[in-house]
Amino acid sequence: MINLNQITIPSINLERATEFYQKLGLKLIVDSIPRYARFESEEGEATLSLHRVDEIKEGEGIVVYFEIEELDEYVKLLLNKGIEFEELPKDQPWLWREARLKDADGHQLILYFAGENRKNPPWRVNTD
Repeated sequence: MINLNQITIPSINLERATEFYQKLGLKLIVDSIPRYARFESEEGEATLSLHRVDEIKEGEGIVVYFEIEELDEYVKLLLNKGIEFEELPKDQPWLWREARLKDADGHQLILYFAGENRKNPPWRVNTD
C-alpha cells in the first residue's frame, strides 16, 4: 500500500515563502530557515516542506492542490490578508470548484473543493 505524505517545494527565499504558506493557513513545524521549513495542515497527515535552492527551473513546474470545503469563504479570508489570486473560485468541467494563485516563488497553487468527485467522478474507471 502506498501513502502520499510529504511534498517538498523548491524556494529561493524561504523567509518570504514561509510567510506566504503561513498566511495560507499552514502551521510551521520545522524551522531550519534559511535552508528548510516544514508545515502541516489542520486536516490530514501529509506535510509540505520548502527547500532552499539557488534558482527555480523554467517550465511548467509543480502544481500543488489544497482541498478546502468552504472554498469561497476561505478565498475571501486570504484576499483580506493580501493574498493575490490569478483566478477566483470557479466551477470546472471536471466537477471541481477551483481558485488559482502563485506562491512566493511562482509555483502554481490550486485551492479547490471536489467532495466525492475527487476520487469518484461519474467517469471513474471501474476496476472490479
